[in-house]
Amino acid sequence: MEKQDAALEEAVEKVSKSEVSFAKEKEKEEETESEIKNFTAAMNEAFATLEIPKLNRTLPVVEGTDADSLDRGVGHLTKSVFPGQGEQIVLSGHRDTVFRDFNKIEIGDLFIVNMPYGTFTYQIKDTEIVNEDDTTVIRKMGEEVLVVTTCYPFDFLGSATQRFIIYAYPYDKEVS
Repeated sequence: MEKQDAALEEAVEKVSKSEVSFAKEKEKEEETESEIKNFTAAMNEAFATLEIPKLNRTLPVVEGTDADSLDRGVGHLTKSVFPGQGEQIVLSGHRDTVFRDFNKIEIGDLFIVNMPYGTFTYQIKDTEIVNEDDTTVIRKMGEEVLVVTTCYPFDFLGSATQRFIIYAYPYDKEVS
């Protein structure tokens, strides 16, 4: 938990340093597009936060899905893109730490990703359960999709043989 707290502090600092006032937003539009397109994160770096309003949680997002990264927070699969880049974003976490209480998540719930270059909101549209070795969920989607994965069943003790997959799509509260 100490590693997660430190990573959350690091991520919040990065995100808050980058906030711009609404008045300057138009001027920054081109610069922001470039920031989004060219954004990268170093391995094991806490670069963003993931808010899960349903669970009242704000979690650090760390680059990588190795054991060290997952000890620090929610892991971002390095082969996937970042929010705003128009493709599949894959986040993973342990069911008994960062994603505890995931059994309460439902279709329609929101995820909010706070990046150094902006805030992105996604709404859960679908879930599925797959075998632990099923890598077909990691693929080009042709559109921006936040894919969140964790071990399943949630209350299983030991090494789980399945994965719970959540598909969340960009949410525009003006139209939804």
